[in-house]
Amino acid sequence: MKQLLRTTDPTSIAFAKALLQGEGIDCFEMDVNMSVLEGSIGILPRRLMVHPDDHEEAETVLRDNGIALEG
Repeated sequence: MKQLLRTTDPTSIAFAKALLQGEGIDCFEMDVNMSVLEGSIGILPRRLMVHPDDHEEAETVLRDNGIALEG
């Protein structure tokens, strides 16, 4: 799995997941439990991971829909 998105904004993660699933790209959200442990104050970022073969297409989908990616 390769990191696609890292953010403390849960709405960005949900939107990104919906976009990727709509394009048939499997994704996995990491660090959800860490976010719950910190009390949901939003200081620990969550990561959205995709298969390396899908990474380039997934980046394109998110950028085309206004989600800023690092790098």
